[in-house]
Amino acid sequence: MLSLLGFLMISTFMYLIMSKRMFAMTALILIPIVFALIGGFRAEIGDMMLDGVKKIAPTGIMLIFAIMYFGIMTDAGLFDPIVAKILKVVGGDPLKVVIGTAILALSVSLDGDGTTTYIIVVAAMLPLYRRLKMNPLILTATAFLASAVMNILPWGGPTARVLSALHLDSSQVFTPLIPAMIVAAGWVIFVAYVFGKRERARLGIITITEDADALVAEANHEDLALRRPKLLWLNALLTLALLVGLFMDVVPLPVLFMVAFAMGMLINYPKLGEQRGRLNAHAGNAVIVAGMVFAAGIFTGILAGTKMVDAMSQTIVTLIPNSLGPHLPILTGITSAPFTFFMSNDAYYFGILPLVTKAATQFGVSVEAMGRASLLGQSVHLLSPLVPSTYLLAGLAGVDFGDHQRFTLKWACGTVLVMLVVCLLLGVVPV
Repeated sequence: MLSLLGFLMISTFMYLIMSKRMFAMTALILIPIVFALIGGFRAEIGDMMLDGVKKIAPTGIMLIFAIMYFGIMTDAGLFDPIVAKILKVVGGDPLKVVIGTAILALSVSLDGDGTTTYIIVVAAMLPLYRRLKMNPLILTATAFLASAVMNILPWGGPTARVLSALHLDSSQVFTPLIPAMIVAAGWVIFVAYVFGKRERARLGIITITEDADALVAEANHEDLALRRPKLLWLNALLTLALLVGLFMDVVPLPVLFMVAFAMGMLINYPKLGEQRGRLNAHAGNAVIVAGMVFAAGIFTGILAGTKMVDAMSQTIVTLIPNSLGPHLPILTGITSAPFTFFMSNDAYYFGILPLVTKAATQFGVSVEAMGRASLLGQSVHLLSPLVPSTYLLAGLAGVDFGDHQRFTLKWACGTVLVMLVVCLLLGVVPV
């Protein structure tokens, strides 16, 4: 009975959000409450919900301050010199232009937000692509592939969902994936090289005379009064210290981002009015993302507290042949691409992953390994028509969404395979 109730709850949740009949945050809160009441758990619902929220509170706090921090750094102009330098170096060589696009996108994607990456990269590079008559699909594909690799940073959406759904921390899931991300970044640059060689053969090298700094200023639509060019190196050092602290795991991530945010705000916008303005500008994104995580805590709290997840995992175990059970991490790494393409990340990470993971533990597979494997399909997921930021990318570059999908899909699948192979070789995902 519990198993059936659990499957019905998840199916209802997935149907409502995939059919856009209910916002994911609302569904994460209300659907489990309804099914818990049906299951006769009225007296325990409050404690279950609170337990779930407590477990994912550190992840929610980290996301709030990570989004605010990188928003402030973007406002202050931390990435402007990178854009100007790339424009100066690439000149009119299509090969250098595409590689420069990849490097810029990988750099800007440190904030884990595809929307920000696309806005900055397309605004900076599209005039150059048009000036050289280059294929704009190359711009969208390169920016997309770079953003997809960086999308699994701890403050990005997918990893935050994994941490929330499986009750893990970033050192267990993200840190072991860093080598695979580095190799995947190299893969993105290789793909950019392939694109660039083709365009150089088609167009040749063209001489342009536009000033790079002028192009950056023209492409930048934000309020220039927010820029802090005199504080560039201080902001860069602060960000570098933040990243070092992240990789070394010197203090818990929520604390790290809270301190970095406070220092970044005080350094760049010391006046109270300026601080209020920056908070108002970025609070919307932070609240939506963090709210989703806390709502997920209620969903997973009820799923675990009612023992539905235990019952469902036992059902799945009976359906998995013993010969395949130990290989669930590899299967998860491969199937995460099509699963997350045809459904939202919320449906996959909060609906399917906990069940498969619970079943995998019965075969001796660690929860951490399943969490890592589930992130490897994100490059294909972001091509899904369910992802709004990809529509933004196509719109900014003036290309058809379907054309972008067809042009990019095989390279996105390549990213998935590259990361999976690296994880298997290093033992990050067990064979």
